[in-house]
Amino acid sequence: MKKHLLSFIACLGLISFAHAPAHAAAITGEAAPAFSALDTHANPITLDGLKGKIVVLEWTNDGCPFVRKHYDGGNMQKTQAAVAGDDVVWISVISSAEGKQGYVDAEGANKIVADNKAQPSHVILDPTGEIGQAYGAKTTPHMFVIDKDGKIAYQGAIDDHPHAHDRGLEDAKNYVVAAVSELREGQAVATPETAPYGCSVKY
Repeated sequence: MKKHLLSFIACLGLISFAHAPAHAAAITGEAAPAFSALDTHANPITLDGLKGKIVVLEWTNDGCPFVRKHYDGGNMQKTQAAVAGDDVVWISVISSAEGKQGYVDAEGANKIVADNKAQPSHVILDPTGEIGQAYGAKTTPHMFVIDKDGKIAYQGAIDDHPHAHDRGLEDAKNYVVAAVSELREGQAVATPETAPYGCSVKY
């Protein structure tokens, strides 16, 4: 209990759109900020190279109670499974700076994925915060869905259950699953933007 309480206190800094980062954020309906990086298996990843696919970006921090809620209860894994397909690429981004909560190296990140039985397509380490700041990622989790043309189709919370506990999570509306489903059906995303919730990204 004490460990979880300390993690929660360290994670506090629950933020919303009112607390903007220093750099420009991604704008819904416009081109997603380009990035180029190696994933944790040393595979080169560029956003331009993913044109023609739906891209889900998940900002994560294994020490954050809100992230742990979604992984310990299996909700993030269920979300990954629900949107999985040849037309979707899921990228987990870790923007924690060295020395800050959630910072890991590639080996550590891959162990977290294995321990969580998660299924991201790639994990990208962003300790300088360059990618996170370009997108205006504020919380962990903070979700972005990019359409096949490379435009931001959705950004914000994973769902409408902004609590660190998982009570009632089964009844939450999952905005990521809804956005991907609507894009697959050729429809406009009905809820293109929500306020993200969780721990502040540890830039």
